[in-house]
Amino acid sequence: MRTHILTTLLALLAPIFQTPASQGPLTLAGTITLPGVEGRIDHLSYDPSASRLFVAALGNNTVEVLDLKSGRHLKTLGGFREPQGIAAAPALNMVAVANGEGAGIQLLDATSLAITRTVALGVDADNVRYEAASKRLYVGYGGGALAAVNAADGTVAGQARLAGHPESFQLEPAGHRIFVNVPNANHIAVVDRRTMAVVSTWPIERASANFPMAVDAARHRLFIGCRRPARVLVYDTTSGAQLTSFECVGDTDDVFYDADRKRLYVTGGEGFVDVFEEPQDGHFARVSRIATAPGARTSLFVPEQRRLYVAVPHRGSQAAEIRIYQAP
Repeated sequence: MRTHILTTLLALLAPIFQTPASQGPLTLAGTITLPGVEGRIDHLSYDPSASRLFVAALGNNTVEVLDLKSGRHLKTLGGFREPQGIAAAPALNMVAVANGEGAGIQLLDATSLAITRTVALGVDADNVRYEAASKRLYVGYGGGALAAVNAADGTVAGQARLAGHPESFQLEPAGHRIFVNVPNANHIAVVDRRTMAVVSTWPIERASANFPMAVDAARHRLFIGCRRPARVLVYDTTSGAQLTSFECVGDTDDVFYDADRKRLYVTGGEGFVDVFEEPQDGHFARVSRIATAPGARTSLFVPEQRRLYVAVPHRGSQAAEIRIYQAP
């Protein structure tokens, strides 16, 4: 009887003594309101030199600047037309913004936050990445193209022609390839960034709408988020073969691999963040499903901070904001 009472008492008291790490793989650490922001929010970029977060507020035609040290909104920047992709280049004191409408990308001075240059590429400039080693920006745009842009002067160094509009793409960290999601062609295009030529395509099978992508460089794997059906596909980057797949949150638009914790974070407009771990090689298990808000499908994981920033749009009584989730 005494044992039963003691066990019951310990069970009741356990939640009081839980540590943040025991509450799950991600803990809500704070929120930053985006005042006056309406419509869809697209991608985010982190500037470590000033501890700022840049947010592409596509539906608002603005870029929002957040101070992560104080946890407050700093400034709203105008002059954009459907900003979609965004990339900070701290070494060049620059921020690149890709516009869905208009001619291409706009380059900002990271100190004054003024637009200093426009690089004409074509319509529907989308995802953008900065490669520090070459000081180049890579931009997906139009009906099927990926451009390499010299960040210093805005000149176009090369263009790869694709079979459809590119969505998320990743630069191979220890190689020369770029992996590109091409949903309309139902494949992943592999581009050699030295020649900007497509060297291979890997088919997407038994799924479609392959939008987000993450890379596990150490184990030569690529994670592809699909919307129809809602699944993550895992590819071997040495062979191009699909290794496995598993269900995930619906309407996903961002996927990140946390190499230190060997976790995968998947955000979706269905209103959740899914967290997956790999208890056995090649077998992924969902260890947490965190409720966010409808339409909160874009995010950014910053490894050095162990933080996942999730963009929540204004819908009904829910204000537009960035939610900050901390990994232990």
